[in-house]
Amino acid sequence: MVRAIVGANWGDEGKGKITDVLAAQSDIVVRFQGGSNAGHTIINQFGRFALHQLPSGVFYDHVTNIIGNGVALDIGKFLSEVNTLAESGVKPRLLVSDRTQVVMPYHVLFDQYEEERLGGRSFGSTKSGIAPFYSDKYAKYGIQVADLWDETRLMERLEAICTLKNVLLVHLYHRDPLEPRALFDTLMGYRDILAPYVGDALTFVHQSLASGKELLLEGQLGSMKDPDLGICPYTTSPHTLAGFGTVGAGIPPTAIKDVVAVTKAYSSAVGAGAFVSELFGDEAETLRRNGGDAGEYGATTGRPRRVGWFDTVATKY
Repeated sequence: MVRAIVGANWGDEGKGKITDVLAAQSDIVVRFQGGSNAGHTIINQFGRFALHQLPSGVFYDHVTNIIGNGVALDIGKFLSEVNTLAESGVKPRLLVSDRTQVVMPYHVLFDQYEEERLGGRSFGSTKSGIAPFYSDKYAKYGIQVADLWDETRLMERLEAICTLKNVLLVHLYHRDPLEPRALFDTLMGYRDILAPYVGDALTFVHQSLASGKELLLEGQLGSMKDPDLGICPYTTSPHTLAGFGTVGAGIPPTAIKDVVAVTKAYSSAVGAGAFVSELFGDEAETLRRNGGDAGEYGATTGRPRRVGWFDTVATKY
């Protein structure tokens, strides 16, 4: 059976905690979208952890944790999280889909430069490169994990990408141009470290479903951040709804038999956009300080979340 867990509001509803609980009953946990721009905080016998790239099932020995093809994979942050877990004695079973695409260093730069250019009209990005990453993915300028093992193809793609990106960097943002060889060398450095985790996740998932395994799909952020049905344009770039789990994990749409939509007793959000029940001043700070296990501060950025009353209208939507 396949179960999907999604946020019913703006994200930060506690999906990581629910995933952590339900992972105990699962064989596989798939992170099906999103990147390192948000995190799930988990507190258990190993300590306190803020997961950004890794699925929330990493603390169970029996669970295979998959980075699905819908994820924006920041290889550096992925490896950093794996090392942090290892230092606490946690060695998860991990599989990174060879179809997953890579967040490149220039994606982060473009995210930062564009927010700076927009100034007061910015979208409140975490500046993790997510919007530029998904823009490139759908414009067919993305780099797949599999590309790291085809050096000729990789170099050709990097040269074509730099030709395009350098026009914007030099003439719009007034920054230094990219060097294809430097990007290539960076990716080669990541390749050998990433190699033990990479595989054909698509085949693995389908074989697991055929043998009756329990599969849990974990998404990032919440329904109100969906680029089609959320508070556009103040949304994230990947789809946050359960339906995208079938794409981001590579399974049939009929496979999902249960959807868990998580909410909490009050509202919180990171970033700009409509938030009609928002509180301000001392009242907001009291709720922010006492909310959750560590207060309402971003697991990725540490910045204070916007908080407010529970929004029944948004939750029903």
